[in-house]
Amino acid sequence: MKAYMIAGLAAGFIGHGQMVLAQADPPAPAAPATVAPAEGPLQGRPETPGAQALAIQTPMPLPTAEGDLPLDLIKVPEGFKVEVFASGVNNARALRLTEAGTVIVSNWEGNAVWAIPSGGTPKMIYENLDWPNGIALHGGDLYIAEHQRIVKAADIDAHLDSPPQLEEIYTDLGEPRPHGWRYLAVGPDENLYVTNSAPCNICAIEPGFGEIRKVSLDGSTSETVLRGMRNSVGFDFHPETGELYFTDNQRDWLSEDLPEDELNRLTKPGEQHFGFPFCHNGTFTDPEYGWGYSCADFEAPIALLGPHSAPLGMRFYTGDMFPADYAGQIFIARHGPWNRTEKIGGDVVVAYLDDAGNVTRIEPFLTGLIQDNEYVGRPVDVEVMADGSLLVSDDWNGAIYRVSYGE
Repeated sequence: MKAYMIAGLAAGFIGHGQMVLAQADPPAPAAPATVAPAEGPLQGRPETPGAQALAIQTPMPLPTAEGDLPLDLIKVPEGFKVEVFASGVNNARALRLTEAGTVIVSNWEGNAVWAIPSGGTPKMIYENLDWPNGIALHGGDLYIAEHQRIVKAADIDAHLDSPPQLEEIYTDLGEPRPHGWRYLAVGPDENLYVTNSAPCNICAIEPGFGEIRKVSLDGSTSETVLRGMRNSVGFDFHPETGELYFTDNQRDWLSEDLPEDELNRLTKPGEQHFGFPFCHNGTFTDPEYGWGYSCADFEAPIALLGPHSAPLGMRFYTGDMFPADYAGQIFIARHGPWNRTEKIGGDVVVAYLDDAGNVTRIEPFLTGLIQDNEYVGRPVDVEVMADGSLLVSDDWNGAIYRVSYGE
């Protein structure tokens, strides 16, 4: 009798012979009509319909007309205002502000660099470059990080109408194209800092990749300041301590929800390894490259920024227009994922720090650029203007927005 009852329960019967059905699986993702080869950024993709349906999200081929920009959809906290600073800048990426008030804009996919003079209209000052993503300014000179080199344009503000020939100063950046869009800045020690990201989704990286380097202004010397970075397209220096904080985009195709992208902090230049490809998020080892390693051996991120949210440019707020709570905090542009079914990011968030430089919370600041799980804009970089307003570049629309307070 006992054996009969156990057998009946195992078959799914209770009571007077009533069948109990297990919960059914939810509907399966529809198979895409065509499946792109699992090459380049798709390498390592699971060959299941849900993963095969995901594809690179490319910007519009032409900039969005100013009247069609999604200003009415953008949300910011009470008291702030968003307006168009510039339009017609195709694939607007990194932003820098000269001492004369000219905004320099990089144009990675268009292989160009633009200038927006104070009170003027955008103008292309360099073209036919090789992935010119990173830009930096020092002493009036413009530095541009291309895919394999760093070049300099002397006294750029004085030559906007006739830009000088670019001087090559550094050529020791690697060739593989994946993640070959460099980010560039001048540190408080008056050296250039440049990324040389891992040229893969997940791999055993060769020496020289997965790092940020310090390069002298003339390019004669360089040294590695950190390793274990996967793909950083944004960093800045704490205005008081000078410490380097950087965003990092983590590996793809492990999960829709893991790993999360990161905000990291360099406190011991030349001594810290941030985990890639062995450990992710400071909490779990990679299923392929993590065997035999411990996350305790690597530097953990100071904040997690969401799975595949693609945090790019970031700036410490050093202006005086915004309320006092924003002083010294970090504005981060999250570009948003291409390889996640439910999109997140496509916004600007604020990372709040305590007196020790640690993140206490992260809050949304500029939102509304994802509508019905589709992008209507994708923030890339931010820049603090001399009046304290904040610029936000949007490569999806080829535009730059200005965020002000109390005007």
